[in-house]
Amino acid sequence: MAYQTYAPQPSAGQSGGPGAPDGSSQSRPFARIRAGFGLRGPRRERHVLTAEELNALSMPVGDDGVLIGVDPQHQSAVLGLFRPTAHEIVLVGGMWTAQLIALRAAATGARVAVESGRPQAWAPMAQAAGGGQPCVTVHQVGRLGPQGPSVAAPVLVVRDLGARPVRSRLSAGPWQTVLTLLPYLGPNAQRVLGAADLVGVQRVSPQEAELIGRVMNLTHADVSALPSMGDNVTLWATRMRRQFVMTTPADAEVQLLGPARRVD
Repeated sequence: MAYQTYAPQPSAGQSGGPGAPDGSSQSRPFARIRAGFGLRGPRRERHVLTAEELNALSMPVGDDGVLIGVDPQHQSAVLGLFRPTAHEIVLVGGMWTAQLIALRAAATGARVAVESGRPQAWAPMAQAAGGGQPCVTVHQVGRLGPQGPSVAAPVLVVRDLGARPVRSRLSAGPWQTVLTLLPYLGPNAQRVLGAADLVGVQRVSPQEAELIGRVMNLTHADVSALPSMGDNVTLWATRMRRQFVMTTPADAEVQLLGPARRVD
């Protein structure tokens, strides 16, 4: 391929390159090569926008967080886990969903600390996450110490302590989110749900659905759907918003966690 060289014309009083019989650079098409920078490229006009044109520009920016599936419109559903304020999440569901969230949070660079009464169930996922790096740690009940979260190293604390979780010494804080896993609703469920900033609900009994509907101000249609949802469907709700999400694991996640299931 032939390349055309663009050489600037000499200004008034400037002599041409050596070897030009008439003192002009026009007879030397490869003159003005800048040492170490290659050939001069074509000169283009600068891109200039007026203030009105600049205001008309827009860039689509989506929510940041952990991708947990798709919504009923088949749009990506993202769970914003970390923020500069305390964030409490309660998941009424299975360990499979909690482990998938923890695994994907670790993939974003966050550290995950699991406090569980069944550490052997979390050990395979913790060992596989991070490629050997200790990004997911599993702790016995009551043995979870300070994690030192920061904006550069956020922390997800997962509490898998059954339907009646004991109070933890480690609470939610800036860049440290606590996710409490409830396999089903216990006697203090109303208090636990009421204190949460975000609640995820998988398939529950009709009686549990009624209680969750009262606490979270769900519609009758939402309450009716809760007892018949699939194993990979979760309703995520705040006091103001709610969204059904279907989670489809990747092949590597299926190899590690198995297929989606509500009961472990």
